[in-house]
Amino acid sequence: MRNGGPGWLQIVNFLIAGTLLAIGATGLRRVLHGAPGGTWAPRLVRIVGIGMIAAGAFVMDPVDGFPVGAPSAQAATLTWHSYAHFAAGTVTFTSLVAACYVLGRHFSRAGNRRYAIASRVAGTALLIGNGWAMGGGRAGTLTLAVGAITAMLWTSVVAYRFRRGL
Repeated sequence: MRNGGPGWLQIVNFLIAGTLLAIGATGLRRVLHGAPGGTWAPRLVRIVGIGMIAAGAFVMDPVDGFPVGAPSAQAATLTWHSYAHFAAGTVTFTSLVAACYVLGRHFSRAGNRRYAIASRVAGTALLIGNGWAMGGGRAGTLTLAVGAITAMLWTSVVAYRFRRGL
């Protein structure tokens, strides 16, 4: 494993989360059919899932202090699979931000102001967290994690809401 002994856990996490998102997009398509956002929200969530699977398949090189013991600076050169991981992450995060905004539009048009705001806050948290991290901001890994967790958690809340018929 390129990312140390427990690195396989993150790979499996990406693969399972991606699979669940891609499958969950089908259910989202069914419940949003004919509603505002009913076309693009499921498509974007499916792209997020596929991107997560790709991020798990293309493993990053150990850099910037990850995993523990890796050099704390950027590597002089990265392998092709690191670039593929970056590309998958870019597609994933961009699609997730867009999905949150599309869901915000859906909930706004449906008259659910609270969910509309929460959708937009989740998308904005990821947009800012990812932008800060990719711009080399201090504690970038933390801001990215907070943004990604917020947007993924919100996607789960929306899925749960629709699953329960709320």
